[in-house]
Amino acid sequence: MAVLLIISIVSVGVFGLQEGLDLAGGSMIQLHLDEPVDQDTMSTVTSVLDKRLNAFGISDVKVRQSGDQDVIVEIAGVKPEQVQNIISTPGKFEAKINGETALTGSDIQTVSAAEVTGNRWSVPFSVNTAAANKFAQVAQGQAGATVDMYLDDKLISSPQLDAGLANGVGSTDIEVSGGEQSKQAAEEKATEIHTVLESGALPVKLHISGVNSVSAELGAEFESGVLIAGFLALLAIVAVIAIKYKSPSLVIPIIVTSVSEVILILGFASLTHWNLDLAAIAGIIAAIGTGVDDQIVMTDEVLARRDRSDRKNIVKSRIKRAFFIVYASAGTLIAAMLPLAYIGFSRGATGIGMLTGFAVTTVVGALAGIFITRPVFADYMETFLIKSPKQTLSASGTGNVKDQEPKKNKKKGRKTLQREAEEAKKKRF
Repeated sequence: MAVLLIISIVSVGVFGLQEGLDLAGGSMIQLHLDEPVDQDTMSTVTSVLDKRLNAFGISDVKVRQSGDQDVIVEIAGVKPEQVQNIISTPGKFEAKINGETALTGSDIQTVSAAEVTGNRWSVPFSVNTAAANKFAQVAQGQAGATVDMYLDDKLISSPQLDAGLANGVGSTDIEVSGGEQSKQAAEEKATEIHTVLESGALPVKLHISGVNSVSAELGAEFESGVLIAGFLALLAIVAVIAIKYKSPSLVIPIIVTSVSEVILILGFASLTHWNLDLAAIAGIIAAIGTGVDDQIVMTDEVLARRDRSDRKNIVKSRIKRAFFIVYASAGTLIAAMLPLAYIGFSRGATGIGMLTGFAVTTVVGALAGIFITRPVFADYMETFLIKSPKQTLSASGTGNVKDQEPKKNKKKGRKTLQREAEEAKKKRF
């Protein structure tokens, strides 16, 4: 267990803990597709959205499907109105010359950084050779004509065709440009066009069905409240155990075991980059309570038998019996949590799916307990009780009890009493 604890501590120190939106602040945007899609199409949708948001400059983003017609987008530190257009835009790009399609979004290979000069913007991009030749054929002899560029069937730019592109020779370097009323508007438009062109088009139309936001300030308040609640829960556990057993040799191992379980859960969350939201932290607190309960069961089961005869075998049999209770309890808990976790993973963070973090951390805590911390605690109990034969413990406290030989209550017979009476009478005379 020591090795796993060290790995967990190092992982938390190096990789840190990934906080959920309700702690770090951010937004959860629910997207609804116009029609149900298969898994391949859904994978394309989530991939395009992820690329768009990353290209937009958002690093802390999570996109996942929710069923076959919904997508959940979680972003931290960004207001939802800043990305709503980026998310909901299908991204269908077309370039037409005199009504004839010369380029489409699928022809684009790379998109260069957007450029803004005053209130004018431009986004250079390159296309593959086949697309360049097609564009050259459509543009041949059309010098001075406008190249109408559409994004989702909306005209975004109509630059004039340069004579160098109308000579029938293909060029892979093309640029889309336009103008806005202000420099800020030009920068926003350039960023939007660049993001959509770079990420590609969505295979199906979608719209925003819901937005939930938590400010960074409110998230900080939630985090402080959770830390206080966890600390108070730990104090309550320490108080109850101290009152029950009164012996540091029993109280301290139980507390150390519980803290170890928390460290293991946090290490798992750090290594897997699992979001720690309010539900997940509630699961950690529940795991602590379950773990302490299991240790109390083990302790009481072992201490219930205070007979000194064959101490070693008695302690081992009691520990085995306690483990049966612990395993049965953990199995029931995991069985109850798995459906909740499945619903969350399959349907996303909506409705009951928002409790996925609670289910996952509870299950991880239960598994860490039955496979790691409980066996270590059992070894301690076995060593402590077997190697301390002079100390007898009870479930309500501890105390040193000296071996005392039972006093024999010898019953005196009738003749003996008569003889003693006669001897006493002779002494008086």
